[in-house]
Amino acid sequence: MTPRARTNQLLYQAELLLDRAPGDDEHTQARRMAAEEGALALCELALESLVGELTEFTEQAPGADWRSLLLSRDLPLAELERLRSLAERPDSWLYRLIACLDMLHSSDGAARRSTGAAQGMIAVGGQDLASELADCLQDAKQEIGALRLTNEEW
Repeated sequence: MTPRARTNQLLYQAELLLDRAPGDDEHTQARRMAAEEGALALCELALESLVGELTEFTEQAPGADWRSLLLSRDLPLAELERLRSLAERPDSWLYRLIACLDMLHSSDGAARRSTGAAQGMIAVGGQDLASELADCLQDAKQEIGALRLTNEEW
């Protein structure tokens, strides 16, 4: 499988996990949380694959992970610079994805239990993880297409 095909496969699998109906029994919440964290883990693998795809023909250090390649300025590659700028913008899909990945790697994890609002209380909060990831995936796929186009031009 080519690096491009692997990136596409991982993104597709993450979307499949997010689209899965969790069922309706005592394990519903646990299944939803597992699917969300599984999709997030697949997103990290896809990001790793994308960075590998973009740096395939460079003299990168063997075994370098996506964080070291993306977040350091050691490899001056236009596509990586574009991703680096996205990683610094709080309104970008990559910034939000990295924040979710940081939570995934923490001892608390990224998925949260649903806490139904108490009667008479107004629930205030951000997007749930599944919705956040779905939005990130949509934006990422558009960006990946543009990154691949510029990468092929070189």
